[in-house]
Amino acid sequence: MNLKRNPITKAVQQALIAGLVASTAMGSVAFAQVQNDEEEDVEDQQKITVTGSRIKRSDVEGALPITVITREQLELSGESNAADFIRNTTFNSAGSYRPQSGSGNAGVASVSLRGLGTARTLVLIDGRRMAKSGITGRSADLTQIPMGAIERIEVLSDGASAVYGSDAIGGVINVITRSDYEGAEIMLGGAEVSIPSEGGEREEGSIIFGASGDRASIVAGVSWNNREIIFSRAFPWTNPGTSPYSNNFSTQSDVDGDGVLDDLTNWTAIPGACAFPDTGFALLSPGGRCGFDFNLVAADEASSGNESFYSRVKYEINDSWELWSNISVAKTSTFGRYAPAAATSAASFGGSGVLIPVDSPNNPTNPDSPLYDPNSGFEPQPVNWWHRFDALGNRDNTTETENTTFQLGVIGQIGRAEVEFGVNRNNNTFTNIGRGYLLRSAADAAIADGTYNLGDPYSVSETVLNSINVTTSRVGRYDQDEIFGSVAFDLFEMANGAAQISLGAEQRNEKYYDTYDSLSEAGQVGGSSGSSAGGTREVTSAFFEALFPLLDNLEMSLAGRYDKYSDYGNDFSPKLSFRYQMLNNLTLRASYGEGFRAPTLDELTQKPSQTADSVTFHLPTCQSFGYQDLATCRANQAQVSGTVISNPQLSSETSKQFAFGVAYEPTDWFNFTLDYFNIKIDNQIQAFSLQQIVNLAETGGQVPAGLNVDFNPDGSIRGGFLRGFANRGEFDTSGLDLNAKFSFDMLGGRMATGIQVSHLLTAENPSTRDFVGDPGLPATRAVINNTFSYGDFSVGYNLNLIGDQCDTMSADPNNPNGAICNGHVPTWVTHDLQLNYHTPWNGKITLGARNIGEKFPPLFLGNAGSRDYDFGLYDGYGRITYMRYTQTF
Repeated sequence: MNLKRNPITKAVQQALIAGLVASTAMGSVAFAQVQNDEEEDVEDQQKITVTGSRIKRSDVEGALPITVITREQLELSGESNAADFIRNTTFNSAGSYRPQSGSGNAGVASVSLRGLGTARTLVLIDGRRMAKSGITGRSADLTQIPMGAIERIEVLSDGASAVYGSDAIGGVINVITRSDYEGAEIMLGGAEVSIPSEGGEREEGSIIFGASGDRASIVAGVSWNNREIIFSRAFPWTNPGTSPYSNNFSTQSDVDGDGVLDDLTNWTAIPGACAFPDTGFALLSPGGRCGFDFNLVAADEASSGNESFYSRVKYEINDSWELWSNISVAKTSTFGRYAPAAATSAASFGGSGVLIPVDSPNNPTNPDSPLYDPNSGFEPQPVNWWHRFDALGNRDNTTETENTTFQLGVIGQIGRAEVEFGVNRNNNTFTNIGRGYLLRSAADAAIADGTYNLGDPYSVSETVLNSINVTTSRVGRYDQDEIFGSVAFDLFEMANGAAQISLGAEQRNEKYYDTYDSLSEAGQVGGSSGSSAGGTREVTSAFFEALFPLLDNLEMSLAGRYDKYSDYGNDFSPKLSFRYQMLNNLTLRASYGEGFRAPTLDELTQKPSQTADSVTFHLPTCQSFGYQDLATCRANQAQVSGTVISNPQLSSETSKQFAFGVAYEPTDWFNFTLDYFNIKIDNQIQAFSLQQIVNLAETGGQVPAGLNVDFNPDGSIRGGFLRGFANRGEFDTSGLDLNAKFSFDMLGGRMATGIQVSHLLTAENPSTRDFVGDPGLPATRAVINNTFSYGDFSVGYNLNLIGDQCDTMSADPNNPNGAICNGHVPTWVTHDLQLNYHTPWNGKITLGARNIGEKFPPLFLGNAGSRDYDFGLYDGYGRITYMRYTQTF
């Protein structure tokens, strides 16, 4: 199924036309590049508010480490959407979630600065908090950011709770949209990928319009991008899936002697009912289990599309007051395909516990059954079934999200004070419809009475199939309504200038709900899981920031913020920073701050839900699935059923951050910044996976209260585990960030080079060990971008590097808190190339390729999980060849 290609919807067209009409009423419209008023005071003109501060200043390098990514860098990257670009920044140390098929969060993309988690990275749009995704309830969805609207991206690589409140422990990403553009621009583009044999094609486009009059200005535009679905079978490295949920049965016995028949024995294929022509069923070995190749039909990456409208309007009420408004609407659609529903009756694996009766035609131990094998040696008895309902067809999921933002504010002067106040309303909604799912209770009955024929499911009547087929739904939203205000003024005069202060307050109401259909929530739907969550909270905040020029070359900033939450408590976050201008071209800076992360509403309110988790590093469990070694287990799947729980007793986690750095410009063609950071998190909120709980249990570690895993007598996981969130211990991370820029004349043209390197020094739990270099956590990420301009032509070249890491980890027998690195994931380096031609008619033609060498991701290494490679850190597209045309009017 392809996404409907409709780059500009009717609503977006109407909104754009309305913006164009409104702009013509402003008078004295000038379609030209903005010219500086020579009579305007240059110092005042250059004063701006930078990310991480509320005090305007004109210094290029402030007291905080901020990396500015320009629009030119965005275009040079070759990325077609903002989500992929932000995820590929060097600060996203361990990678992060991206749109994929096979997940309830299929259409979401997130970012995790320093590898600290998406809930510890704050995303802003024009300095205002972006509402969390209604799908996750805990992080912003980057797919909702329109690429065409971005002027620049500012990354604050220091904690900023003293300014912005919760979620800024790992840092802040502030997306600044275009505001002073005049004229019109249309861009159209498309791209092809090389490694998948089918799918993955992309298209993109944007239209922007800007105009200004005597008192008013407007910038409005639309932006869209689409990417086609990619099936697992399209990758050359994909192995056949061998899920045991196909056409098997198992007997039960009381192995542990507790009087309950709950231990599985004799797990094998239903005789004569495994091999069907042109399907995924096949015997794994003669006389063994039946397997189903789910990779024949399942999608690896969902198709996705985004359509956005945005506008920024400014109106000068008089010489002292200005009214401003920002409006945006972003719609995202995804389509994912999973293999047909798989289910079992085995209660210890999440089944209903309804066995196939002895006298059923579907019971292979029944001598009267057509499936009976007289040589099997089985006595007549009730048995479990393990089945892939391929006759129902594939499971198809469609997700639609819509993020609507309306901001209105006034900024002006009262005496010598600058005052700003306004409202920010952000509604983030989603719907997810799933087709081809299984109604467990109906399937139990149909298998028991034989109306659903396990021996030949493709002969079952449409009436019976419809009776066990169910359509699932999931709807939700995350609303954020905010009122804010601030006042900035000079406190008093000091020997080296005026002491400045900014005071402000915010009132934010959040409403979140994520509702599954009743059958899914009750665990009656096979091949689907999830449970509803929802809640409301009010957050009242007051903050201040003061700047003191202690010397003519030394300034101190002091900031603090108090946040009161209606559902769990309150927090206060202070910050102290210094900026020392040692020389005209040498700046030293340092800061210390404290921060916090409030527990998210989903962590506090989600109802228990069933899940099937893969375990790839637990040999007894892998062997129980027929995999004799971990390598085979990793290439396939060993899934165990259990329960995900919430924790309403969670408290906020707190942090302490320390940073210092240097900014140096030794010549007019070279400058660099080097910054060190250290972040310590206490009482951290951690989501524990089944693999983590198993590792703790196996190595004698303490499993968090409320979470557990049980084992069978043979050491394999019994099922029925509990996993979820808990406050646990400390985490300490530190590292270095290097930014260097070169710009000089060469060969009659202009050469510009930028280097960004993020290097983790430590990432450790003080009571255990350092995790830098573990699977999925490379120490180093780097990007080197180069542009050579010559007349109407320019050539861009990027080098992208993800450092090496361990392949697997095992317990160190000589150190109870240590671990041994087994094998390595090699350093991954890719190269991008781009050619631009600026035409005489104000057009621009762009040809380029990302990963021009078609490098494969590291396969079956590192933090691959149930996939073939680390899906959050790498991609499997190969060479992405793209073309764009931009026309400026």
